[in-house]
Amino acid sequence: MAAARSGFSIFAIGDSAVLAEFGTSLDLDVNSRVQRLAQAVRAKDVPWIYDIVPALGSLALHFDPVRLPAGLDPVSAIEDLLQDCLRSGLRTPRGSVPSVEIPVCYDAEFGPDLAEAAGLLKLSVEAIVRRHVASVHRVLMMGFAPGQPYIGGLDAKLALPRRATPRTRVAAGSIAIANAQTAVYPFEISGGWNVIGRTPLRVFDVTREPAALFAPGMQVRFVAITRAEFERRCTR
Repeated sequence: MAAARSGFSIFAIGDSAVLAEFGTSLDLDVNSRVQRLAQAVRAKDVPWIYDIVPALGSLALHFDPVRLPAGLDPVSAIEDLLQDCLRSGLRTPRGSVPSVEIPVCYDAEFGPDLAEAAGLLKLSVEAIVRRHVASVHRVLMMGFAPGQPYIGGLDAKLALPRRATPRTRVAAGSIAIANAQTAVYPFEISGGWNVIGRTPLRVFDVTREPAALFAPGMQVRFVAITRAEFERRCTR
């Protein structure tokens, strides 16, 4: 059973994880709080907690039941841990926020939904590109597929719903917008967002450490590149 305390609800999800929920809708301030709380919990280095997963408005903590101290209730223990972190204050030291620059080719071939989006938004294609690269973006969470980021900070003028009919195949590296967010497809998968461009970067690579190019809380800057530059980077 969930219990609301100090602005969040906490409950078990399965027999080896606990979820703390701070909100059920997209709120950038709530997400920022969740991200900073995740950092604070990691700093505690609790030996029986092995994974800390921030989402849009919640924080999942996965623990090892074998290492859990005898008689300890994980829900209560994690609630106390979170309360302690919140009481101590959630601060992000200056210079500690990682960032990444993502080159994007907004060519019509790579952005098959650009023209339709321009009509719906009553903007030119060039205006959509200008607004997309001008915004300050931040990774809100990872999910749906390995290495796929959900990125907040989309210009309000570019807000579009998901496509009525999802595509069965969306190319790796595709940049797509919907629901006030941007997504970057890590490999070829299905998807229902509005595709406006593509990056030549490898978003997810199991031979790389870390395998994912993005991480929760990371700042993202999109940079427009030409088709020639895209092809040049693809040959690296």
